[in-house]
Amino acid sequence: MLAKQSCLLVTFVALSICPALRAQTPSFSPDSQFQGSSLAGWHPVGQAMWRASNGEITGDASAEHGTGWLMLDHSYQDAGLYLQFKCQEDCDTGVLLRAHKTGKGTEGVFVSIKGNELGAYNLTIDAAGKEVDRKKLRLAGGQIRFAPPPPDPASARSGPPRGIPAPRSGPAGVTMPMSRPAQGIKKGDWNDVEVLLDADIVRAFFNDGGGQVSAATEDMNSYGPIALYVGDKSQVQFREIAYRDIGVKVDPAEQVGKGFRMQRLSPFYYGWSADAADFNRDGKLDVVSGPFIYFGPDYTRSREIYPAQGYNSSTNYSMDDWVEHADDFTGDGWPDVLTTSHAGGGKDGAVLYVNPKGESRRWEKFTVVSPIDSEETVLADVDGDGRPELVYVGEGYMRYAKPDPANPSGKWVVHTVSESGPWPAHGIGTGDVNGDGKVDILGAYGWWEQPVRDAGNALWKYHPEAFGQWGRTSAGGSQIVVYDVNGDGLNDVVTTMQAHGWGLAWFEQKRSKSGEISFVKHVIMNRTAAESAGGVVFTEPHGSTSGDVDGDGIPDFIVGKRYWSHLDDYYDPDPYGPAVLYWYRTVRDSKAPGGARFVPELIHNRSGVGSDVLAKDLNGDGAIDIVTSTRSGTYIFWGTPKVKRPKK
Repeated sequence: MLAKQSCLLVTFVALSICPALRAQTPSFSPDSQFQGSSLAGWHPVGQAMWRASNGEITGDASAEHGTGWLMLDHSYQDAGLYLQFKCQEDCDTGVLLRAHKTGKGTEGVFVSIKGNELGAYNLTIDAAGKEVDRKKLRLAGGQIRFAPPPPDPASARSGPPRGIPAPRSGPAGVTMPMSRPAQGIKKGDWNDVEVLLDADIVRAFFNDGGGQVSAATEDMNSYGPIALYVGDKSQVQFREIAYRDIGVKVDPAEQVGKGFRMQRLSPFYYGWSADAADFNRDGKLDVVSGPFIYFGPDYTRSREIYPAQGYNSSTNYSMDDWVEHADDFTGDGWPDVLTTSHAGGGKDGAVLYVNPKGESRRWEKFTVVSPIDSEETVLADVDGDGRPELVYVGEGYMRYAKPDPANPSGKWVVHTVSESGPWPAHGIGTGDVNGDGKVDILGAYGWWEQPVRDAGNALWKYHPEAFGQWGRTSAGGSQIVVYDVNGDGLNDVVTTMQAHGWGLAWFEQKRSKSGEISFVKHVIMNRTAAESAGGVVFTEPHGSTSGDVDGDGIPDFIVGKRYWSHLDDYYDPDPYGPAVLYWYRTVRDSKAPGGARFVPELIHNRSGVGSDVLAKDLNGDGAIDIVTSTRSGTYIFWGTPKVKRPKK
């Protein structure tokens, strides 16, 4: 039977706990999921035999039968379908969407799974389910919603969609802690596939990164049911079949979390980051986000530091800054601004905007670091000289850079920490992991130990550790933070696992008798409510930081969803889910795994994050304030000072 789902797999509040799906799960919240042992609501077309049992459907097109289809009685235009399938031999199966009648028969968009081929076709079948016509659909690319016009054949590009970088092997002799998912279909085992047909692009994602299809249908107006296919001499099992009308979008009623007051500084999309400093030296902290400085204490007055240009949040990225830092980089006593953009999406490097010392004009700019490959960059005093350095990935190396005191607006001095490796664009952090008083550098693939003594330009010791996980397009999360979560005196690691996917975890540090460091992973948020603290699940955790939000002396973790992280399309999981912002309260609890647990507390459900989050006491009242810059604007969430009770 078809069971209506009352829970949201991706939502800001869990309405109920779903029965856990095996293997992967849909990225969308299903309207319906197949359960039971009845094929009511479906009808066969063709010669294949179909049967249902305990939530599984088997299609049999072995020698005594023929090929065939199992067609849903309900029609869709824009639809999401998730299922798991298993073929005992080579697969010959697939999914037909928008199956509608034409003069030639029944026509639809067919995602084919045959042997090692994953492809998309415009397919026509006759009344007996036999194929009449098949035309391969052209590639549609990745981060778009509407397919562009067909390219000139002379300049047509072939190959898979862009978005997944070629893997690097990493340091010689070192086993990497994680690897890109194996490509292709697993024979004799369960595979998962999610198919999304939106407007005129069909996308299919296999085995959470094990393959993908993106094709232009040349038609966005057809309407019809979904159908499962079993090919000649094949037997295919299907389970966990879930589907949704993705033409319906749901935005929750706006909610600001308890203990916060929201102030929206700008309703426009200029950038994905914010920082704070006293730029005009009036004794009040100001906020810089994108091209504007918003002056404290009321933040209603602003001035641009470079020519302001808003962006279409549906189709464009901010090209000027992905991450923004503030500090006195020139050493003249006036805070400056440093913006960073990575090579794949922005102005490829770090641009320094020099404070004009109170003059009423825009700021001079200088490119000081190039190239930068990481979407996140971190500012930290790495070398202990009292001044912050820029930590980033460049040209396949983990690096940090600092101004040359003799020429701070010239090219900065770059220090390479690592060997060339598969270090991704996501997931970067700093902190004293081993407790030697020196700042170490972390990435999605592990951490680099700073030498105890000045080692000049020598590379740092690499410790492999999976502080991230692979998904559809990339591995690694956002800012990785380091603090003692459980109070045992050892610094732990807290991070999101996929900036463009799922997951939040903390890594409990362990020490052997000989002093060797290892980590135990504790999941905070996974793919379902049942696996996640407080039942809270969301995708795209692209911005994060830490701060003592509740004033108990223990850092908390602040994180949110970057809405339309890869633009207004279905390139990423659940791109239209609520743009939530949470702080996870760190609670030391000896009964919890690892001696600590994280309690999610809502800050806001209609803004989310950009590339980072700022947690800082802006007005000096003793409470942490949260600043985010997103596709819907720039926000301050004012914290509430902790009430000091009078002593009796």
